[in-house]
Amino acid sequence: MKLHQLKPAKGAVQKEKRIGRGEGSGHGGTSTKGNKGGQSRAGYKRKMGHEGGQMPIQRRTPKRGFKNPHRVEYKVINVGQLDQWAETYSISEFTIESLYEVGITGKTDKVKLLAKGELKGKYTIIVDAASEKAKSIVEAVGGSVEIVK
Repeated sequence: MKLHQLKPAKGAVQKEKRIGRGEGSGHGGTSTKGNKGGQSRAGYKRKMGHEGGQMPIQRRTPKRGFKNPHRVEYKVINVGQLDQWAETYSISEFTIESLYEVGITGKTDKVKLLAKGELKGKYTIIVDAASEKAKSIVEAVGGSVEIVK
């Protein structure tokens, strides 16, 4: 065997598929795209969620309720939890920042103090909202509640 006799293995080299270059290429006419319809035309793009003419799922499913875009969601903290957290994390002043630092709330959470449970310690509490009953419980023990706007 000589250098000029070398050839690639049978089936290793295939002819380039040249689409839309006349009948002689074997891919002329409709250029392997079938007959008519959007997919055979230039600039075709399938819309997201298109189901081929079938009624799409977002129109088949019934719509229920209402999502209020102005709803304010609070991370709830109960008065009964404060003594335990003060002991565990050695906190005497409960602020939004201190609650975030110890991992009780998230960075952007709004915090609301509610009156569930009993309180023994005297704490300063600075939160976004508090119920009247929770305020009175904290103040009865000698603590204070401040609401940040």
